[in-house]
Amino acid sequence: MINLLSDTVTKPTPGMLRAMWAAEVGDDVFREDPTVNALEAYVAELTGHEAALFCPSGTMANQIALKVHTRPMDEVICDETSHIFQYEVGGYAFHSGIGVNLLRSPNGILEAEQIGAAVKPLYDWLPRSTLCVIENTNNKGGGGCYSLEGLQSIGAMCRDKNLALHLDGARLFNAVVARGYTPRQVGACVDSASLCLSKGLGAPMGTVLTGNAKFIAEARRVRKAMGGGMRQVGYMAAAGLYALQNQVERLEEDHRHARQLAETLVELPWVEGLRPVETNIVIFDLKAPLTPAVFLEKLAEKGIKASAFGPQAIRFVTHLDVPGAMINQTVEVLRRMTF
Repeated sequence: MINLLSDTVTKPTPGMLRAMWAAEVGDDVFREDPTVNALEAYVAELTGHEAALFCPSGTMANQIALKVHTRPMDEVICDETSHIFQYEVGGYAFHSGIGVNLLRSPNGILEAEQIGAAVKPLYDWLPRSTLCVIENTNNKGGGGCYSLEGLQSIGAMCRDKNLALHLDGARLFNAVVARGYTPRQVGACVDSASLCLSKGLGAPMGTVLTGNAKFIAEARRVRKAMGGGMRQVGYMAAAGLYALQNQVERLEEDHRHARQLAETLVELPWVEGLRPVETNIVIFDLKAPLTPAVFLEKLAEKGIKASAFGPQAIRFVTHLDVPGAMINQTVEVLRRMTF
């Protein structure tokens, strides 16, 4: 099976498994797991933030950030395609008692002026605008990236408007590789960030939340309240460390494979539209009357797995478990498909 469903399906590499096997562990709730401590220190240094916290998932890390940055009756400003709005089960309301102020932007990439204009005045009958969340890369927007200048402008706008700024960095390292900036440059623009280890980087689980020391101290308490206190989790932290130290630069290979798929798709008569491809996500629309259900069934018959991503949309995601030979095979299958 050629699995283009998501980069979350990646499995640990042999080198990562060896690192996990050799990890020194302790009880992380007591802050006595040396490998977790090493991962947190490494990511804090990488982003230029004071501290970091290892969390079980990206959703938990994002929800912790929302909780720490806001109070009930506040609102978070974000794009309508944001993961925190689309795919986190309304957790902003469930955990934090806040609302969302949804903006619309090309491919989910917000601009500073939009954010500034969305901040509400301080009236009794309006929620307080206290937080902005941006997503880099933007999943539902097709893997689009912020430019460094865009991030810097948004950071400056948020400071001017007294907004906290959180980065959902589920695929930040894809953006880092594609755009050529550093995690530290990005970290300088935001108050907090969640950096996922279990997508294209290939770790089996985990997201690291970063911020200043006060933010992370409170985040640790909220993580515990959400059931995220973990024990000998250094085995998983070792996988994350290995991923960050060995599997970032290879993301360019995934981007190249995504471009190869995109170049094929634009030539096919049953494809109507294709989102811009910057990283490892390819989203395209099928011409009616062809439906995603019919297309995916026929694709599966050829040993290829993908996902529906809207009424007529399909998503392919390239990753480390889909090498070049599989991409070439997928291209040949797509070229031969007729409807």
